[in-house]
Amino acid sequence: MKDTYLRRIADNIKTAVIAVNGNGKVTFANRAFKTLFCGAERGKLGAVTACAGDIKSCGTGNCARGCPLFGAFEDAFLSNTEVSRRIFQRVNSGGAAHEVSYSLTVTPLGGGLCMGAVDDAFELEISRELQTAKSIQQRLLPAGKWAGGKKYSYMYIPCREIGGDLPEVYTRGDSAYGVIADVSGKGISAGMLTAFVKAAYDKTAESPAQALFKLSAKFRELNLDERNYITLAAVRIDKDAVTYSMAGHNVPILLKTKSGITRIMLNSPPVSNWFENPSYFDDTIPYEKGDILVLLTDGVTECRNGRGEMFGADGAIKTLSTSRTADDFIKNLEQKLKSFCDNLNDDITAIAFDL
Repeated sequence: MKDTYLRRIADNIKTAVIAVNGNGKVTFANRAFKTLFCGAERGKLGAVTACAGDIKSCGTGNCARGCPLFGAFEDAFLSNTEVSRRIFQRVNSGGAAHEVSYSLTVTPLGGGLCMGAVDDAFELEISRELQTAKSIQQRLLPAGKWAGGKKYSYMYIPCREIGGDLPEVYTRGDSAYGVIADVSGKGISAGMLTAFVKAAYDKTAESPAQALFKLSAKFRELNLDERNYITLAAVRIDKDAVTYSMAGHNVPILLKTKSGITRIMLNSPPVSNWFENPSYFDDTIPYEKGDILVLLTDGVTECRNGRGEMFGADGAIKTLSTSRTADDFIKNLEQKLKSFCDNLNDDITAIAFDL
């Protein structure tokens, strides 16, 4: 009766707490701990904390010697004194493995048990939520390699856990559609705006300009402040022509043909609350079989090296000029950007179509 009562008390404590025996086995984890780590209810430390390592080897051999979590409990048992450590651990969450860090205080209780308490559970919870959001955002990315009979390839490299770019490719009728969006800000707020674009962009619209106009109207309904905006480039690829429209997207669309590379620009306002009745227009350019169409965000063109030099549209054009296919271009671009810039300070996104 007393044990049941004590467990109820522990389960209602907001601090994440576990009890561990001398063999490194968790005999009790309160509700806060189980909610935080989403692991097993009891058993090896690795199982209870959802460790992404080899759980079967948890507490033995090299696994134990290199584990700061196991080491904190081991030191507390050996010294019979309280031990506080900063734990860096790789855990499973949201269907993927990722790094987390948290402060742990281990207190000997006697009777062959130690209590571990996570001191900054809120910080760890935010970290896990970010990883879950990252996993969700990854699921918003295009799934296939073909749309409307056209083969495509894309690159998406966020500079933070949550990105502010969105590549979108889909089929409607016999046409392939491509959309590339770049939202203001970074991190969580940017991620929420990309989710808005994904949900609000009208894939039933006949033309890119119509879709941008409808998206702009839905954005204004959010009544966000002027710091929030979205730039987009959208294309519809038909049998022998590309129809395109832009919303404040100052990065050119690139079209590689037998005669060279065409830079396509179109002046238009971004999706924002800056204008009451913004207008968006379609334009059309013909193409021939074997051409390559490329959409970019400014993370590509404004990527800087250690000397402060930008990769620029010229860097993208040079890369495209030596690429034979859309997939070839994306692979070459990623390789060149990684060698050009060591530290990314913006999201990098590109879509390429084989026409």
